[in-house]
Amino acid sequence: MPDVRLASPQGKWILLTTVLGSSMAMLDSTVVNVALPRIGQDLDADLAALQWTVNAYMLTLAGLILLGGVLGDRYGRRKVFVVGVVWFAAASLLCGIAPNAGVLIAARALQGVGGALLTPGSLALIQASFHPDDRGRAVGLWSGFGGVGAAIGPFVGGWLVDGPGWRWVFWLNVPLALLCAPIAVRHVPESGGGGRTSARFDVLGAVLGALALALITYALIEARSGTLAVALVAAAGVGAAVAFVYVEKRRPDPMMPLDIFASRQFTAVNLVTLCVYAALGGFFFLAVLQLQVVVGYSALGAGVSLLPTTVMMLLFSARSGELAERIGPRIPLTAGPLFCAAGMLLMLRVGPGASYAADVLPALLVLGLGLVTLVAPLTATVLGSVDTARAGLASGINNAAARAAGLIAVAALPLVAGMGEEAYRSPAAFDTAFGRAMAVCAGVLVVGSVVAFATVRTPPPGCRKPECLTHGSVLAPPLEGERARGRLS
Repeated sequence: MPDVRLASPQGKWILLTTVLGSSMAMLDSTVVNVALPRIGQDLDADLAALQWTVNAYMLTLAGLILLGGVLGDRYGRRKVFVVGVVWFAAASLLCGIAPNAGVLIAARALQGVGGALLTPGSLALIQASFHPDDRGRAVGLWSGFGGVGAAIGPFVGGWLVDGPGWRWVFWLNVPLALLCAPIAVRHVPESGGGGRTSARFDVLGAVLGALALALITYALIEARSGTLAVALVAAAGVGAAVAFVYVEKRRPDPMMPLDIFASRQFTAVNLVTLCVYAALGGFFFLAVLQLQVVVGYSALGAGVSLLPTTVMMLLFSARSGELAERIGPRIPLTAGPLFCAAGMLLMLRVGPGASYAADVLPALLVLGLGLVTLVAPLTATVLGSVDTARAGLASGINNAAARAAGLIAVAALPLVAGMGEEAYRSPAAFDTAFGRAMAVCAGVLVVGSVVAFATVRTPPPGCRKPECLTHGSVLAPPLEGERARGRLS
């Protein structure tokens, strides 16, 4: 039984290194958006290159995050966590020295691999290290500090972009890793590594899943060209997705066991997740561009302006979770997306000469209200819709689904909104397309609300775990810390 106490020096070191590790991956999901206009200027990159700068990271992270958890359980969570931290730092260094957009995109894909290795292990190390009496408080502190990191990320990113330059957005990860990795090696006890050595990894499933996402993303980003090659890539992506489902159905040890979707509640909530996080991914990609390109904010100003949503989640998610525990998830999961949709429609007022207090802030407050209403109940419903032994698997699938939804949204939304390759260089053209994009995002959220109202029925067992109730990331739901027994251990 794990016996490290939170008040001990070792307990504090464990908490520090896991917070640092998870913050690296979480920060990189938010701060890069703030830097996109400057990256485009310095590297002479078109809109497609900016989309890939975001999506290359999300692609490998979403495609490999389930496999990252399995590797930690097999070879040791600390070992895989440290490898992920070092890998992430090396890729960040490469991002910072990238001479052109192609190298930057490749380095971002490598960053995502590192993120997939370290993200599942961060919370799992806390669960595996601390004494049961201290575990809840340790996870609460981890979640709270991680949320603070997510909140300050856009501020730090904006300050770096306006100050020393956008390359420091990536280089900042290097000293964090140099602090994090040695602490983990010295102070964090190893866990895992003693699992089913005879079981095989579902490498084929991981490759097919990532390949399907990559091909479909490429086809969506390049669809403006209308060439036969793009159509063939799209068909290949759909084929890879079908092959992924077939392989997962036939393999004895699949990465994503399809029988988990036999739970109607689990399937329904993942459909809601896809709608919500697709809209959020598209919104946060385009909103920072709108604030800088059209409204005229600096990178710092754009980053700071988005803080209210994350701050509201940190302050009020726990109360929202407690309310959902009393009334059930159906109302919060129906109302939350509608609030988010209203917030995005209010963003239609954000154009040239917009006032922050009168135009931007009201939209973000309504959006934040929607996030507060739905994030904790959504996570609790996912965990309550399957057997306790599969909670880790269910949470991992839900997290991967959210990241994949954001990935597809960033690829598809500019196409749907009619943004040309150079749209972000023209304030008038971008403003017009942004309005169409916000309407599309609102529509997707309304679909998510209807799905929740029609399908979410039975209140699940409550999730009072701190990672469910206190969460600061707006791009993915929180991960469950305890690994599922059986397939993932």
